[in-house]
Amino acid sequence: MVSRRPVFLHDDFLLESRQSRTLFHEYAEELPIIDYHCHLQPKDIAEDRRFATIVEPWLEGDHYKWRAMRTCGVEERFITGDAAPWEKFQKWAETVPRTLRSPLYHWTHLELRQPFGITDRVLNASTARSIWDDCNALLATPGFSTRGILKRMKVEVVCTTDDPVDSLAYHRTLAGDPRMATRVYPAFRPDKAMAVESPATYAGYLKLLAAASDTEISSYDKLLEALRKRHGFFHEQGCRLSDHGLDELYADACTPIEATMLFDQLLRGKALDPFGVRKLKSAILYELAVMDAERGWVQQFHLGALRNNNSRMLRTIGPDTGFDSIGDWPLARNIALFLDRLDNAQKLAKTILYNINPADNELMATMIGNFQDGSVPGKIQFGSAWWFLDQREGMIRQLDALSAMGLLSQFVGMITDSRSFLSYPRHEYFRRILCALLGDDMSRGLLPNDIRLVGSLVQDVCYHNALRYFDFPAKLGGGSATHPSLSPGAPIQ
Repeated sequence: MVSRRPVFLHDDFLLESRQSRTLFHEYAEELPIIDYHCHLQPKDIAEDRRFATIVEPWLEGDHYKWRAMRTCGVEERFITGDAAPWEKFQKWAETVPRTLRSPLYHWTHLELRQPFGITDRVLNASTARSIWDDCNALLATPGFSTRGILKRMKVEVVCTTDDPVDSLAYHRTLAGDPRMATRVYPAFRPDKAMAVESPATYAGYLKLLAAASDTEISSYDKLLEALRKRHGFFHEQGCRLSDHGLDELYADACTPIEATMLFDQLLRGKALDPFGVRKLKSAILYELAVMDAERGWVQQFHLGALRNNNSRMLRTIGPDTGFDSIGDWPLARNIALFLDRLDNAQKLAKTILYNINPADNELMATMIGNFQDGSVPGKIQFGSAWWFLDQREGMIRQLDALSAMGLLSQFVGMITDSRSFLSYPRHEYFRRILCALLGDDMSRGLLPNDIRLVGSLVQDVCYHNALRYFDFPAKLGGGSATHPSLSPGAPIQ
């Protein structure tokens, strides 16, 4: 008897049981996408950017690919330097076969499959030219502009990541464009307003914030006034989420008098000691969280990354270029203190906590249960597997921890956290992994063999929970972008 060898990336990729295949193909595959955290540029969407070659949407800004290329000995000029687009693509194609068992290998071929429809070749040195030609030919057509790709991938909502000083001009353009099928909202990212380590750098940022808010920032109270003005402006433009990229949650005790004194010291150009830095960060973060609660926003905290570790490359090509890693800060105590203080003041907004260290999965899964209050289903969320954990094993571990110690049924699902318009197959990857996990449990008798019951959970996690959780100003619902009759638990026709 000759055994059948599975074909790589076939229609049932990752779906080994009959139940998992049914769950994915009938309940998850065609659902629209709510991408509530990403780093896409709103300018590109507003101007409906067209790409000259696949290098622009695929390799520009993708530090995951950059790290792999460096590891394989590729010179920096072929990564972030001045090499020609074909040369950069060729070097990436030569790197891909060396990424076996990395999530990059799966992501690469899922992205070639969707939206480009390339299923008959894997990317390597010998196929590079034909894939380059085929992708570039499609990118030259109207259906593969930024808006075309979003529509093709059934992206219903995009939430970008925006500094409080941003004018949001491109968001306003998009909001007023009746041709725009995907709703694009800003998200409030005030990290620089908390970056009090360097008086000179902070003073430069305060000038920008003062101009944007039309506020003379001469005191701590004036800083908060400026931030409130910008928070209100973002709300008017449809923003319903904040986002914070922090080493840890800052929850040190700091009275208003102390915060005022520390801020005055900064204004005089005098550096704070480490304790003062933590205190002032804690004070500002608390006030930002109160603003979120008062406006009914969702606050997101991405915690634990150890950033910009290579100082030489930071000086050469800047931050966010692939020189970050998992940090090991203790998180539990400060998360508990921070959330508890807000809860006691009845100012705890809907909150999503993301960890980057897998050792903290169970910590997060149990922490969120401490502050659920019955007012909103899944008010406090254990966020999707993020950054270095955004791969098959990382997703499974996050789903297992949440299932065992929280409630998977209330999870608001996947994000791309990406700068690439070609990254939306990550939602497909997540959906396949979720359906495989649940379908295998069904086949083993660990869950009832009730496809509608489990299918309803799949649809909730992939779409409906996020739809209910985020209070976006324009009405969405029911998968209306693609399936007008879709309701939870109903197979997709």
